[in-house]
Amino acid sequence: MTTNRAAIRHGMIIIDAHGTHVGTVDHVEGERIKMTRIDSLDGVHHFIPMELVADIEGDNVRLSATAANAQYFED
Repeated sequence: MTTNRAAIRHGMIIIDAHGTHVGTVDHVEGERIKMTRIDSLDGVHHFIPMELVADIEGDNVRLSATAANAQYFED
């Protein structure tokens, strides 16, 4: 599936495959989504690879992985 990166914008909520809140979009940087620090327990930005985006549903970016599994894909 090809994700329309242009549809992903600041403030969108990132949810995992089960609908659990993962984070909030800061912006798209190349082939990854940079998340805001607001949801970060360590106070730094984290990234989600675009390849994990399964769908865009309204103001939500749904991932194909669970939150626990998504952390292993972070670079």
